[in-house]
Amino acid sequence: MPKVSFSKKKKEEKRKGKGKQDQGDDPKGHHGFVFNKMFGQHILRNPLVINAIVEKAALKSTDVVLEIGPGTGNLTEKLLQSAKKVIAMEIDERMVQELQKRFGSTPLGSKLEVIQGNCIKKELPFFNVCVANVPYAISSALTFKLLQHRPQFRCAVLMFQREFALRLVAKACSPMYCRLSTNTQLLSRVDHLMKISKNSFKPPPKVESSVVRLEPKRPAPTVPFEEWDGLIKICFNRPNKTLGGNFHVKAVLKRLAEGHERYARTTGQEPVPLSRVKELSEEALAETGLVQRRTKTLEEAEFLTLLNAFHRRDLYFA
Repeated sequence: MPKVSFSKKKKEEKRKGKGKQDQGDDPKGHHGFVFNKMFGQHILRNPLVINAIVEKAALKSTDVVLEIGPGTGNLTEKLLQSAKKVIAMEIDERMVQELQKRFGSTPLGSKLEVIQGNCIKKELPFFNVCVANVPYAISSALTFKLLQHRPQFRCAVLMFQREFALRLVAKACSPMYCRLSTNTQLLSRVDHLMKISKNSFKPPPKVESSVVRLEPKRPAPTVPFEEWDGLIKICFNRPNKTLGGNFHVKAVLKRLAEGHERYARTTGQEPVPLSRVKELSEEALAETGLVQRRTKTLEEAEFLTLLNAFHRRDLYFA
């Protein structure tokens, strides 16, 4: 009988469908199903990264942890070992079944609650800490849903696409500084914890990832978030322009006039004409001394000063 080399034998087994497949090349994971691209499924499988995430969460034995998108449960297992309870929200029924199969008959199973559904559309349960490998498509929506959740949680350790994470932590004058930066930092203290290689996932995503830590500010800011975001949206529509230039745009003045009219109606006042709105807007900018400043150079305190100046003249953004 002719001898068959190991490499030739391995090739022959692969041709016949035998042997272990390379999960990095095959769209199927080691659990035997095709990952759903629509849900942004990339299973975290690097144990060093998993351990680091759990360590950064600084879990207590009394904590209730909310995990978004647990997938097949690699991170879930470590969370269950450290927390009192883990509530896993998963949109894919196959993953829900996988979690139940993996933990249902183990001692850890009694500490796990699985909720099937879209975490953006569903009401979030009570939790102390959130840990998640976030599907990139819902990064922004989930961030602000978490930050506006009540009661406030202690912290969230979240994995995002690298670019999104860098925007979250960006400071004034940096190239990544944007509306996302200011809105997130108004509501929380945010820190970039670590970079994650795409090779830590199966299947590997096309981009690199980062882990960030969000800690809601206590007490929560008293500024109405809708008003703040309305102002920030106008300012960052043209971040390299001066504020004076941004607020002379007709569409912006019309929006301010509509906001003023809504306010006037609720207070029984007579709304002022558009020409007066323009004058009031110029007065607000002049009062702050920010007319010639460019949006990308402004910090949180300066945006708050600007917002208050507009409000004193009954000009609103929401």
